[in-house]
Amino acid sequence: MMIYDWSRNQAQKNGQQTAITLEDERITYQTLETESNQLAGTLINIGLKPGDRVGLLMEKKPATIIAILGISKAGGVYIPLDGHSPPERLAKIISASDLSLLFVDSDNFQSYQSLMQQEAVISSVPWIWWSADSPLKSAGEVPQFCYKDVKKHENVPHQIIRNSKAPAYILFTSGTTGQPKGVVISHRNIITFINWAVAYFQMKAGENTTCHSPLHFDLSTFDIYGAFAAGANLHLVPSDISVNPKKLSAFIMDNEIDQWFSVPSALSYLARFKAIPDGGYPKLKRLLWCGEVFPLPALQYWMESLPGVQFTNLYGPTETTIASSYYTVPEIPADDEEVPIGSPCEGEKLLVLNDQMQEVPAEETGDLYIAGQGLSQGYWRDSEKTREAFSRFVNRNGKRERIYKTGDLASVGKDGLIYFHGRADYQIKSRGYRIELGEIESALGESDDLLEYAVVPVQKQGFEGTTIGCAYVGKEKLNGKLAPAIKKRLREKIPSYMIPQYWMEFDKLPRNGNGKIDRKKLSMQFEK
Repeated sequence: MMIYDWSRNQAQKNGQQTAITLEDERITYQTLETESNQLAGTLINIGLKPGDRVGLLMEKKPATIIAILGISKAGGVYIPLDGHSPPERLAKIISASDLSLLFVDSDNFQSYQSLMQQEAVISSVPWIWWSADSPLKSAGEVPQFCYKDVKKHENVPHQIIRNSKAPAYILFTSGTTGQPKGVVISHRNIITFINWAVAYFQMKAGENTTCHSPLHFDLSTFDIYGAFAAGANLHLVPSDISVNPKKLSAFIMDNEIDQWFSVPSALSYLARFKAIPDGGYPKLKRLLWCGEVFPLPALQYWMESLPGVQFTNLYGPTETTIASSYYTVPEIPADDEEVPIGSPCEGEKLLVLNDQMQEVPAEETGDLYIAGQGLSQGYWRDSEKTREAFSRFVNRNGKRERIYKTGDLASVGKDGLIYFHGRADYQIKSRGYRIELGEIESALGESDDLLEYAVVPVQKQGFEGTTIGCAYVGKEKLNGKLAPAIKKRLREKIPSYMIPQYWMEFDKLPRNGNGKIDRKKLSMQFEK
């Protein structure tokens, strides 16, 4: 079994069923199969080898999903890239990936041109024009081929690699030093989760499911392959409505969505503006979230507004493939109630350990580790970071098993469920993104206007959840006027979701007893 087999099976069973919808564009499972087969053949003909990395500098569109399947069928490893990231950060990822090919669409052509000016190595990567219109002129070489060229190729069901342990994709996450880390995920990792999820959520052919998350965020992996495994119609949520409560609400209603999956922040937007219509969404059956804590007031609003919907909290870092635990909330939680991250998904194991790597008693807080079939192979070409994050644990039966240290604190409740208690390190989850605060500070360190600075998590009451605050001391006291200039420079170095939302100027930053910046005190200052 490989990840492209799901859509192939659907094409054989019911090829005229709609596979993907984006606004007025619809493609069937047969079209998805045919065009991805043609692309696979084209890639093989130009010399793509098994295991070669292929970058995707493209928007979330049906053509991009075709590209993902074609690359997989040809034996390649796809790497979704965020075209809205600063060129400097994108260049680091592309250089580290050692790409064999780079797909570019018309929406990201400007980003591609900016990349060409960053490093000479980028210009040496062969590229492919993956838009229906004619390629725009570039300062670099002409593309290897164009989207329209592929349709001339023979429709052959290529499957160059049939080993499910082979890498399927690499997703790059934030790194403390400013160098993003590439998480390698195999076909088997994905298949294990999808098989469990489709069965647990009882996903069925013909249902309408959504893809709200960007493709460089692993929630989209479940959206895509979960839909294909079930034979559902995958509705790609346009990025321009992602933070528009009225349009998001209309999207769910107009497309008769059966299953919604996103980070809680998207749902909190709708709750904040009370955007759920009277009578709710008649077709919605399941609402799933992952990536961060769902603020309780927002969850209560959703559950009160949609009494017949199943609400499920999923938990899991990128290194463990989409999610490792789940909890379906049985009833509207009370104001002081804690929603657990629940029980392990099939094939997974969650462990709460102390510093001596022993399991802690019930209700005692410890470090959360994950074992099981979802574990990544490690970080791309970074054995040192892989050894730091992945280790071996001797379980109760005396057997050694590979485990991943999440960096989260957790406890096992008396009910046997796992409860999340925040981060143990210098990393946060904000708006669903995993963010190393050190990467933000690394970018701040390039400013000549700052004497010292600290980036801290900020917990806001109500709908916001975890946000980011920056405390700083400038070389000159400017009464807050320096912050806009710093933010402008940061946008050239880090993605927009990493830019601190709150800024505070100090004469000097507070210190604790050992002389270190008192980050806990700073967080409390922002939370006042």
